[in-house]
Amino acid sequence: MTTVRLPLFPLNTVLFPGLVLPLNVFEERYRAMMRELLKTPEDEPRRFAVVAIRDGYEVAPSSPGLPDPTAVPERGPSAGFGADPLRTFHKVACVADAATIRERADGTFEVLATGTTRVRLLSVDASGPYLTAETETLEEDPGDEAGALAEGVLRSFRQYQKRLAGARERTLATGADLPDEPGVVSYLVAAAMMLDTPTKQRLLQAPDTASRLRDELKLLRTETAIIRHLPSLPAADLTRGPTSQN
Repeated sequence: MTTVRLPLFPLNTVLFPGLVLPLNVFEERYRAMMRELLKTPEDEPRRFAVVAIRDGYEVAPSSPGLPDPTAVPERGPSAGFGADPLRTFHKVACVADAATIRERADGTFEVLATGTTRVRLLSVDASGPYLTAETETLEEDPGDEAGALAEGVLRSFRQYQKRLAGARERTLATGADLPDEPGVVSYLVAAAMMLDTPTKQRLLQAPDTASRLRDELKLLRTETAIIRHLPSLPAADLTRGPTSQN
């Protein structure tokens, strides 16, 4: 088994292969990570692993705040993640390739990264200025009937988009904008649906593309039915999401 050690960036969200992730990096541990990544030549990938934090775990604050304004926050690479950070994170993560790392005058960073491949976390190391993880790559197996399932998911996804966009039936993308490769479809739909983090994580770590698409088909039908019975839902707001923070 071939393993790779990567910088680890925990978030309260799930990154999927092929999807773009904007980051506003202000905590010192992640600023240190970006400074290190900037040492990588521009013609080489600047990679780090994005992992979702399990429900019930919170990232430690980066500055004193309520209810005790004099409290000193926990610091260090594993702050807020407990004695064994590996237990705090989901086991399957996504490798991100940072196309843009821009340092601001105040030392914070503006980062634009793209998800590439899935990896499994084998161990987490907190001995340096930021967390690193020993990882192994997870290959994408298409599974059975992935092509037919992708067609069904795209049809259901278009209906879902129309319900979200409201009475004007303005969609998030036209038919020409949607891909037809099953693996790409499965990740695009997983990222675009309004789902909680555990459900998105379940889709990320599906054993194969076909299994992910089957799950998405059920979710799309359920969510579309719910939206249909909520005519006052502010759908336009649901199609917008904030920039991810660290």
